[in-house]
Amino acid sequence: MTLLEVRDLRTHFPVRRGPFAPVRDYVKAVDGVSLTIERGETLGLVGESGSGKTTLARTIVLLNRPTAGTIFFQGEEIGALHGSRLRALRKELQMIFQDPYGSLDPRFTVNEIIEEGLQIHKLAQGDAERKARIGQLLATVGLDLDCGQRYPHEFSGGQRQRIGIARALAVEPTLIVCDEPVSALDVSVQAQIINLLQDLQDQHGVAYLFIAHDIAVVGHISRRIAVMYLGRIVELGKSRQVVDGPLHPYTQALISAVPVVDPDSKRKRIVLAGEPPSPIHPPSGCPFHPRCPIAQKPRCETEVPTLREVTPNHWAACHFAGNQVGLRH
Repeated sequence: MTLLEVRDLRTHFPVRRGPFAPVRDYVKAVDGVSLTIERGETLGLVGESGSGKTTLARTIVLLNRPTAGTIFFQGEEIGALHGSRLRALRKELQMIFQDPYGSLDPRFTVNEIIEEGLQIHKLAQGDAERKARIGQLLATVGLDLDCGQRYPHEFSGGQRQRIGIARALAVEPTLIVCDEPVSALDVSVQAQIINLLQDLQDQHGVAYLFIAHDIAVVGHISRRIAVMYLGRIVELGKSRQVVDGPLHPYTQALISAVPVVDPDSKRKRIVLAGEPPSPIHPPSGCPFHPRCPIAQKPRCETEVPTLREVTPNHWAACHFAGNQVGLRH
């Protein structure tokens, strides 16, 4: 059953010379994204810095308002919600932020951070029930009960991220948007947090939108993967399909950058030319064509590729999807 459906979502930010100056242009951070997330599943979202992943995440949870398009959550269009209706939605739709150091209020103890959501949504009656609920949440994320009396600055990055997860879980959401929750952590701590998220999904049936740079990490935790470039989804499919048989040249380049342990591996590193174009003035035609190793003139320079189903349940936005460029395992 579909939990979240995004249709042709666009989030554009105005560009001005000053706060009161007229709008000169727009940053097209999210530029026509459509996707779905089923109940209890994990959809991974990968792409370079600047591809629009975080803006998409913040728009889905309505921290940014969409410029156009629609967001359906549990069958209800939520893009225009305000006030009490939006506050009620927050119980079902939570977010874990990228920075475990900046996402927790340093003035609050851990108990107060977790307690805030319980109070707003009236999920615990009385101090005793609230205290028991907080203790249960701390135990769920692997923290001791006495951690509740301490402040965020007293914890490591991994511990802070566990606190952020406990805060998100406190209101019993059905979907958690995880915005690069492990990118600021050491590799060993990353594995602990990912395992924790998987255990919580098994226990509570929560769905995730899991955002990361590392496609190997995303492939491990996700059932499906969406690849984002310059505000658009360029490939979408089941994790094994995308990781083992990428169709889009951009996805092939991302996978080629993943370190390989096997010294006899024949995988060839694909180095993309240049930098990602500006989202203010994206290229005509295919947005990837200035860096694409298989681009062909004039089609790629003039015709925008649609996201099409190239093989069963495997979609790509490329005129020549599936043409390999030297990626071998």
